[in-house]
Amino acid sequence: MNEDGLSRRAILGGGSIAALGAAVAPAVMAQDNLVPVRIDIRHKTGPLPHIWKECVGSDRAAITLRETWRNDLRRWTNEAGTQRVRFHGIFADEMAVMTPTILSRGKVTPNFQRVDQVYDGLLANNVKPFVELSFMPKGLAAGTTSFFFYGGIITPPKANDAWADFIKAFVTHLVARYGLAEVRQWPFEVWNEPNLSVFWTGTKEQYFEFYRVTALAIKSIDSQIQVGGPSTASVEWIADFASYCATSNTPVDFFTTHVYAGDSQDKLFGKGTARSSQNDVIPRAIRQARGQIDASPFAGKPLWITEWSSDSPAMITHVIKESLPYCQAMSPWVMSCEYEELGIADYILKEGDSGWGMISAGIAKPSFNTYKLLNALGPERLEADGPVLASRREDGMIAALVWNLADVTQPSGIPGLSHSRSVRGEAKSLLVDIAGARPGQSVSVRYVDQERGSPMPTWREMGSPQYPSRQQIDTLRERADIAPAQKMRLDRQGRLTLSLPPEGVALLELQG
Repeated sequence: MNEDGLSRRAILGGGSIAALGAAVAPAVMAQDNLVPVRIDIRHKTGPLPHIWKECVGSDRAAITLRETWRNDLRRWTNEAGTQRVRFHGIFADEMAVMTPTILSRGKVTPNFQRVDQVYDGLLANNVKPFVELSFMPKGLAAGTTSFFFYGGIITPPKANDAWADFIKAFVTHLVARYGLAEVRQWPFEVWNEPNLSVFWTGTKEQYFEFYRVTALAIKSIDSQIQVGGPSTASVEWIADFASYCATSNTPVDFFTTHVYAGDSQDKLFGKGTARSSQNDVIPRAIRQARGQIDASPFAGKPLWITEWSSDSPAMITHVIKESLPYCQAMSPWVMSCEYEELGIADYILKEGDSGWGMISAGIAKPSFNTYKLLNALGPERLEADGPVLASRREDGMIAALVWNLADVTQPSGIPGLSHSRSVRGEAKSLLVDIAGARPGQSVSVRYVDQERGSPMPTWREMGSPQYPSRQQIDTLRERADIAPAQKMRLDRQGRLTLSLPPEGVALLELQG
């Protein structure tokens, strides 16, 4: 934390963590210190789409073959829930999709052996792929420029016809292996961040033509297979991409783009526009992208945010709530610390930013535990006001998340790419009024913040080891889990008071 930030331990005042979750009698608290939250369990507002469970991001295709990565996937699906996994590099040369072998005597033909191993592994763990079509196989590439650690080639194809034939062979193979009904459920996204020179050496116009060639090749196999783009960073090119596809009669079933809280606001919103805090950059950018799509001939088409990120529990819940009306999915980047895009990490845990990934060596970080709490929400949204997202589950239980949003700032807005983070905020008491509940009714409360549901306090007590021992890792895994629920009771007015530190979230569960 830099000098502008506040020490979490100072904010917590050195008191016991358990005390933070204790009920505080409303009569004792000064009213101006309370944040009012109201939940009305008698009134629903409609469905609650779980946009946070549609997809999760994770490094590259080859890494999914590791058992350590698959262990992280199993934990994510079992505890946090997801429908799909998105990753780079299904066509990277380490996947050998167009690599000659000794037996082939130099002849290069498509080889989908490793592709099958990757997708078989996902399906065996009850998730589907979100198919990002990248990078360019060496045998098809116009050049040799490659991306960072694992060397995915980022040039356009040397011949669009050869690329189209390869895509047709790829999709035909998938349909033959997995069945048409299954593959129709896999979104196909064309490339990754072609507006950045580190991912695409061509121009915007070359990408649009590349997208057209790719989309038409996919649709030639089956018109109902979903394809979309432009998969840009910083919500760029949306309007131009829509215009191109409409003018050229190019199919697009959904739009994809990325946004991070530290993205240039001049680039996102234009020079001279009002500035937003990092908490509000992502929802604002998503609203803007939604508006551009709806102003085009593709109004109403789904918008997938296929990369975003935060390591702040309250920011995660705030961003998701504010983005709910505007997009179909928000895929956080990234699930696992089995992540090598910029090289192999030389740490398990570290100070400052939380590092890439939300699970590290099987150790849950607060971000993962926040998604675990989100997974407890139900499909029916309830009327609620304040920093809250309230729901009714299919079992009739009420599940609501409340939070204390702090002003968390990272230079890039990307955990793992930033080397520092500052936090401006203070502990707050939330007065939660649950209309329709019975006075004295029991409520279960679980907490996640930077101290609870976090391995960091225990790791620091260990001396902050760069390479924890196996025994230490076992201890960290245990201590990082969310603590058992605290039992509280509503007062005579159907209220309770919770104290949350900056960035903290709490899950409330009670009988409906």
